[in-house]
Amino acid sequence: MPELPEVEVVKRSLKRKIQNLVIKKVKIIDKNLRYKVNKDEINKLHGSKIKNILRRSKFLIFEFNKTFVMLVHLGMTGKFFFIDKKNRKYKTSFYYKLDPHKDSKHDRVIFHLQNQQKLIYNDVRKFGFIKIINNKLLKNNDHLKNLGPEPLAKNFNYDYFKKYINKRKRNIKDILMDQKFVSGLGNIYVNEVLFESNIKPLRMTITLKNIEIKKIIKNTKKILKNSIKLGGSSIKDFSSDNGKKGIFQQYFKAYGREGKTCSNIDCNSIIKRTIISNRATFFCNKCQK
Repeated sequence: MPELPEVEVVKRSLKRKIQNLVIKKVKIIDKNLRYKVNKDEINKLHGSKIKNILRRSKFLIFEFNKTFVMLVHLGMTGKFFFIDKKNRKYKTSFYYKLDPHKDSKHDRVIFHLQNQQKLIYNDVRKFGFIKIINNKLLKNNDHLKNLGPEPLAKNFNYDYFKKYINKRKRNIKDILMDQKFVSGLGNIYVNEVLFESNIKPLRMTITLKNIEIKKIIKNTKKILKNSIKLGGSSIKDFSSDNGKKGIFQQYFKAYGREGKTCSNIDCNSIIKRTIISNRATFFCNKCQK
C-alpha cells in the first residue's frame, strides 16, 4: 500500500496533468471496488472542472467547480493513467510497467476529459475506492474525521506528541502507525524513522525522553520530505508521470534489510526482523535502544 510520500507524488503528478480540465463524461467499466461505484453520484461529474487536487493522509481529494468533491483511496494496487490528446499514455501512480495489453483488463473507471484526453482509474485487486461527497459533509466523513495531524504540518510537534502519549501504555511503533495519532505514516517510513532516531520499535512511549520525542518528530519530517523529493519508494514499480521511478528504497537503512549489516559506520550488528501488530518490523538491536 502506498504511504504518504507515494500518494503525494501521485497528487503532484495529477495536478500537472489534469488540473483545470473539464470532465466530459465518466464510464464505469467495473463498479465493484472496495465500495461499489455509485453511477448516479459519479455522473454528477459530467461538465465539472477540476479545480484542485489535494492529499489528506493517504487519500486524494479532487475539488471541482461544484458543491461536491471526489474522494479516492488507492488501496493496494489502485493507480491512475493519463492519456493525452495525442493518445500517449502516462503513468502517475505505482506498480507495474505500462503494458497496453495487460493494463486495460484492470481499468475500472474512465474519466473522459476535454480535448480527447482521459484519466483512467486502474486497480488489479480492487481494494481502492471512489466516492462523491458533498463539500459540507467532507469534514465529518467517516474516512477523514478521525485522522490525526499531517506529519509535515506544524501541529505535529513536541507539545502535541507529549500530550498524546501521556499515560498511554503502547509501544512507539504502534502509536506512529495509528492514523488517529498522525496521518499518512505506514510501515516503511515508521521503520526508517525509528532507526534514524535510535529507538527500538517495542519501546513503550511512557519511557521516551523529551529529546527522543524531538528526534522522532524531526526525523519523521526529514525522511518524508526526502522521500517525496526522490519520488517515493518503488517497492513494486512506482513511477511518476514522467516515467521516473521512485528511488527512496535505495536509501532504506532498516526496512527490508533483515540479515544485512547495520548501515551505521560504527556498528557491525545485523538488522533483525520481528512482527509487531502483524507487520514486519526491522531494527538494529545495538543502535536502537
